Amino acid sequence: MVLTDAPVTHTAPARRVHPAWKVAGVATLAIVAAGAFTTLAGLFVDPLRQEFGWRRGSIGLASAVSMVLYGLVAPFAAALMDRFGMRRIVCGALVAAATGALLSTLMTAPWMYVLTWGVLVGLGSGAVAGTFAATVTARWFVARRGLVSGVLTAAGVFGQFAFLPLLSWVVDGHGWRTGAVVPALTALAVLPLALLLLRDHPADAGVRAYGAREFTARPKATAGASARTVRTLASAARTAPFWLLAGTFAVCGASTNGVMWTHFTPAAHDHGMPATAASSLLALIGVFNVAGTVCSGWLTDRFDPRRLLALYYALRGVTLLSLPMLMSASVSAPMVAFVVLFGLLDVATVPPTLALCREFYGEDSAIVFGWVSAAHQLGAGLAAFAGGAARDAFGSYDMVWVAIGALCGAGALLALVITRPARCASDPECLQLR
Repeated sequence: MVLTDAPVTHTAPARRVHPAWKVAGVATLAIVAAGAFTTLAGLFVDPLRQEFGWRRGSIGLASAVSMVLYGLVAPFAAALMDRFGMRRIVCGALVAAATGALLSTLMTAPWMYVLTWGVLVGLGSGAVAGTFAATVTARWFVARRGLVSGVLTAAGVFGQFAFLPLLSWVVDGHGWRTGAVVPALTALAVLPLALLLLRDHPADAGVRAYGAREFTARPKATAGASARTVRTLASAARTAPFWLLAGTFAVCGASTNGVMWTHFTPAAHDHGMPATAASSLLALIGVFNVAGTVCSGWLTDRFDPRRLLALYYALRGVTLLSLPMLMSASVSAPMVAFVVLFGLLDVATVPPTLALCREFYGEDSAIVFGWVSAAHQLGAGLAAFAGGAARDAFGSYDMVWVAIGALCGAGALLALVITRPARCASDPECLQLR
């Protein structure tokens, strides 16, 4: 026997990045690319009027169709992802949005704009939005769900606003057609990454979901995605939490997309502020959206999402009530403070809303969240129309900000009325399951 004093060493296996984070990374890029389409149509209004002589109503019809389809496609996209897989649906959506944007450069009539930008871009960008984020977090994550949903939601906001200054410069310097090509090329650039790295389920990679204790086999795909989407709506609509969540999210849409993105710039212009300065303030709101949404996701992992929603809507209401006093011809320090606070609160409602959908509706939560998101778009559309009508009737937007601020107060009360499932009151792991 040979004795030796040499130490015995054990080589620890190298720690690999969990595939869930790779999927989340690719999903982030896809959501950013899809988000770039959503704020671009506003930059096309004047160039299209100058080149074709179209009415604002004809141009706005394409934006309206795009907004409606963006909301309506979401729940069906979630069901289709369950039927055919995330990768196929996301790749098809990116191709549809890119095709619509590219074909719009060839249009000569308003109906072509409705078909290309309204239908194709609306369907494509809407399919890679909130329900996609909900599906990724539900399938791939058990731990850190709130944080991941916050990051993915922030990705959509980042896509909407990070591209806005660049696209504005492109449209001004190189024409609206070049501006339409930029997001199309961005979507097509993400397409190979989605094809190569996006996986539909942890079982496809032979791993457990991140933070899961047990391996879960991939569920069998079921036919009838559209029928399932409608059945899920019919089932959820018989429960009080669905209507409360839809109501609060409708308030969210009314107070963000409905009034801020549609009427803030003309309202500021009424007070003498240049449109470029007002648009820059909106872009700055988008910057703070990212920080606010990620922070909200982190908080959702730790606190009651109902109370977070109530706090967010209450603070948002206070900021909107103060806005008539802050409007002026120049950008003031109080206005910048409003922009920062509103930006932090703007999309912060998404992670807790997602968490509550998961708590109440389990495997159908992504589809239910899609229908709740449709309520968001409905609230946005109604507020956009009502805001314009109020401006025509009263000659000022002051009543609009006051009314929407009060509506946010009602949204805060609705959030507190939601009763969480009994299992969450007694299960100490309920926070983790979000």
